[in-house]
Amino acid sequence: MRIVGTIDHPILKITVFKMDEKFSIKFENGLLEQTFKIRAGSEINSFKDIQKMVDPKWLNEVMQMLQQMNQSKLQATGRFLAVNNEEEFDDII
Repeated sequence: MRIVGTIDHPILKITVFKMDEKFSIKFENGLLEQTFKIRAGSEINSFKDIQKMVDPKWLNEVMQMLQQMNQSKLQATGRFLAVNNEEEFDDII
């Protein structure tokens, strides 16, 4: 897998990879990332094609997914901490 380019964005780090006949587009925001894999074919063959695909509508959807992922992570962390805090105290007789 090799990096074929990056796409500028004020919030996200967007990296495009290529391996064999497949592109991977990785969107990163802090500790969260979302990757989409796309087969290269007659319509999508280059980094420029990928740049055209990553339009404002898709970027908005990716941002929403990353926000949902962050909420899921925070909720899971909260449940984990609640369970572990209950187990830390010894019973007093």
